Amino acid sequence: MTDVSSPRRLRISKDKDELSVSFSDDETFDFTSEFLRVQSPSAEVRGHSEAERKTVGGKRNVRIKSVVPVGNYAVRITFDDNHSSGIFSWDYFRQNGRNMAKVWENYLAELDKKGMDRDTPQMI
Repeated sequence: MTDVSSPRRLRISKDKDELSVSFSDDETFDFTSEFLRVQSPSAEVRGHSEAERKTVGGKRNVRIKSVVPVGNYAVRITFDDNHSSGIFSWDYFRQNGRNMAKVWENYLAELDKKGMDRDTPQMI
């Protein structure tokens, strides 16, 4: 069972390039805005099945515009490329925070496999 307790603090860095999420058990995760954008839990990125999932490239310089609560279980993040359809649950932050290195490694491998990069905007 996943621990879905609410974070005690969410903090956006001054340059809007990072979101820090701290939970009451002292687990803290620092997510770059690029990571959050390319791993967005939105239907636009994730699709409705694994077969529909898209790889998003060219988001190295994306920034966070806003973080707005969604009930007591999540936040909606708006990015400066106007993507705002992902609902980032507390479970999303826990799971991706704990597995960030592997998720990022897989993303970079996927970009390479598809001939994409972190600087050229593209979605396949």
